[in-house]
Amino acid sequence: MRRRQVIAGSAAALATAQLVPPQAANEPRRSRTLRIAFNTAETSFDPPQISDSNSFAVAASIFESPLTYDYLARPVKLRPQTAVTLPEISGDFTRFTFDIRPGIFFADDPAFRGRKRELVAQDYVYSVKRFYDPKLNAESIYIFENAKVLELSELRAKARRDKTAFDYDRQVEGIRATDRYTFQVRLGAPNPRFHHQFATTMTGAVAREVVQAYGDDIGAHPVGTGPFKLESWRRASRIVLTRNPSFREQFFDAQPELDDAEAESVASELAGERLPLLDRVEISVITEAQPRWLAFLEGSIDLLALPNEFAPIAIPNNRLAPHLARSGVRLQRGLQPEMAMTYFNMDDPLVGGNAPDKVALRRAVALAFDGDEYSRVVRNGQAIAAQSTIPPFTSGYVESYRSEMSRHSRAEAMALLDVFGYVDANRDGWRECPDGSPLVLRLASTPNQLDRRRNEIWRKHMAGVGLRMEFAYATWPDLLKKARAGGLMMWGYTWESGTPDGGFFLGIGYGPNASETNDAHFALAEFDRLFERQYNLSDGAERDAVMRQAKNLLVAYMPYKAHDHGIASDLLQPWVKGHRRHPFRRDLWRFIGVDPPLA
Repeated sequence: MRRRQVIAGSAAALATAQLVPPQAANEPRRSRTLRIAFNTAETSFDPPQISDSNSFAVAASIFESPLTYDYLARPVKLRPQTAVTLPEISGDFTRFTFDIRPGIFFADDPAFRGRKRELVAQDYVYSVKRFYDPKLNAESIYIFENAKVLELSELRAKARRDKTAFDYDRQVEGIRATDRYTFQVRLGAPNPRFHHQFATTMTGAVAREVVQAYGDDIGAHPVGTGPFKLESWRRASRIVLTRNPSFREQFFDAQPELDDAEAESVASELAGERLPLLDRVEISVITEAQPRWLAFLEGSIDLLALPNEFAPIAIPNNRLAPHLARSGVRLQRGLQPEMAMTYFNMDDPLVGGNAPDKVALRRAVALAFDGDEYSRVVRNGQAIAAQSTIPPFTSGYVESYRSEMSRHSRAEAMALLDVFGYVDANRDGWRECPDGSPLVLRLASTPNQLDRRRNEIWRKHMAGVGLRMEFAYATWPDLLKKARAGGLMMWGYTWESGTPDGGFFLGIGYGPNASETNDAHFALAEFDRLFERQYNLSDGAERDAVMRQAKNLLVAYMPYKAHDHGIASDLLQPWVKGHRRHPFRRDLWRFIGVDPPLA
């Protein structure tokens, strides 16, 4: 799972942008090179140290997990990647056995001292153990700790207690290689969906000798078995990947579902092709939306995730604009497994806690915020309202479910505030706390224009019910650090799902996940019991019922105000083929081609 900055928008400079025609054919370019842009800077390319979606996208083309998802199948289907078959799973869902395909090699690197380095089962054992190394402070360790991987938490605790290096050589029952190409994972409790974690970039194989060779700089030296390798990296500016000459022979073989025209078109484009099709991927970091949009129109970007503020120009009424269609640009559009939200820090003395007056304050803030206006003005309609924290394409998401989460009512908000004593006692136009102390909401934000536009909507609607709101500006990396330390009153961003398990989006309210994914530091025993129960159940009606109860509690206590689930619109230049956004798979570049190659 990945955090992603909430993408808002404004209407600035749209008139001039509309007049710039595509000029791609006039631009010199390298053959078989895909050119794209990121909207935020990367952080690291070392799997345990990644917490953002852009870094994961790069790492996904370098590292390979044992499993993956069929590129075209919807609903999604698991497939082997470096594994020979899907894992053998015990009847009680506590033992998972993976057989790795022989003859897969890492990309050449000086760390291997001139030898070809074969991927073996022990590489996956080592890669998972790295999440437990206290030195790395891996954010995603909660996934393995919640699953109760045997003996690893104790090994981590020993390293912390003794202030010694983590013992990677200590064999544990939780994950071990049983032979050169087989490893086994054992859990302390049933987890029917745990093997999906081995279809994420997080569990991509890392070679121990590479980590030892580069030490603390390992994040700049990713070496994997995937189709690409890192050629150059200018931080927060430019990333270049090139084809991995050691990548095994692989041909496209995904099968589309019947009556899926988009998938059938992609399958036709890629039929019989050897992967990857590209020689090079060039990534520019362009944080502002207008330069990304103009770069696409000028033909210097091949593939663009359309910024919401340009939707009225590019896809009026959600259809491709005629001037783009005449130029051969294509549109792919679809709902995404993501959830944009704002959290309340439950440790904050003003908005936190489960006392009735604190719950009432959070619910009043949520009711006062007009999600429809936010979607219309800021998101340009490129989202649907969220009824819970669980997004589409994941278990627990029910399209017909409705809740207070999406409701806007100024009258109800004001009534709640009045009943619980949040009144304007000193008649200065702003409400105070029940004890007469100042009531000032503080929302953290990045300083870019997109977030400032979002903040004005927050300010407007809070003022409408007599609540003063201020904004604390900082960079995205700094906000992440402060959030993990519990130092923000309120903050908003987007969670993207990495697997079809909606349980993760309940886990952001699970007490033991505080300072990991539970940035709200929400703690409620009743909710924790429900989370643990659904976690161990197989998918089906019983689990759905438990998840519904848990969703209802998150609505009632409102540690998170879930805003919406985004709709992604991808614009493709005429020469791009093979692209289809996947709900969970991130290594899309192995399937994309430039056809015909332009000189």
